Amino acid sequence: MKLLTYNLNGIRSAMSKGLVDWLDTHHFDVLCFQEVKATHDVVDLKPFEDLGYCYHWHAAEKKGYSGVATFSRVQPERAVPGCGLPHYDCEGRILRTDFGDLTVLNCYFPSGTSGDLRQGVKMQFLDEFYQYVQDLKAERPNLIIVGDYNIAHTEKDIHDPVRNKNTTGFLPEERAWMTKWFSSGFTDSFRLMHPDAVEYSWWSYRAGARANNKGWRIDYISVSDAIQDRIIGAGHFREAVHSDHAGVWVELSAS
Repeated sequence: MKLLTYNLNGIRSAMSKGLVDWLDTHHFDVLCFQEVKATHDVVDLKPFEDLGYCYHWHAAEKKGYSGVATFSRVQPERAVPGCGLPHYDCEGRILRTDFGDLTVLNCYFPSGTSGDLRQGVKMQFLDEFYQYVQDLKAERPNLIIVGDYNIAHTEKDIHDPVRNKNTTGFLPEERAWMTKWFSSGFTDSFRLMHPDAVEYSWWSYRAGARANNKGWRIDYISVSDAIQDRIIGAGHFREAVHSDHAGVWVELSAS
């Protein structure tokens, strides 16, 4: 399986910037998009169908906000929108798809950039999501949890760790959660394959941040430790500019 996760910052915007033509030059088995910012009925999905993809969608109740969508070349045996927590499910943040023994969670974690209230929501989400995943892992041990986590884990994952030490997305309590996460039976697939690399997956639109590579690594593909030995490649598509994020990919062997 070769999987791509990509925060599109609006699927229609990304399509207008050549997303489908770019996808046609690759062969991904599963596409996990975050921040689609649309319901499926207002997007022309025929170009994806022409590439051989079927889709499942979990939109936010608020129009033009959040939302995740998973496209795949084979139909999943099961697709579950949401995680059973209404206060997050109304924002279209989690979509589960099962492919054989693998379960993919396509996730868009809350951001705390709009103030203390949303930062509180973010921290509550982290706690409740952690428990949700631990319960799911008991039933489905081979998990791949992808998406925009909105947290840079270590100083290697952010261009200016000193000045950002009190910035949401790099707060000590958020970074501690990531450390707990990767100590709870999950592997950071990119870091496994590239232990010392300094690469980013998001850049501000301001002040030429992307051109100057002043970014953050906040998009991850977490893989259950039980199947980490199946990881044969992982990385970022920094040259693909359809969004303020980069696409992140992983490839797993069949067994």
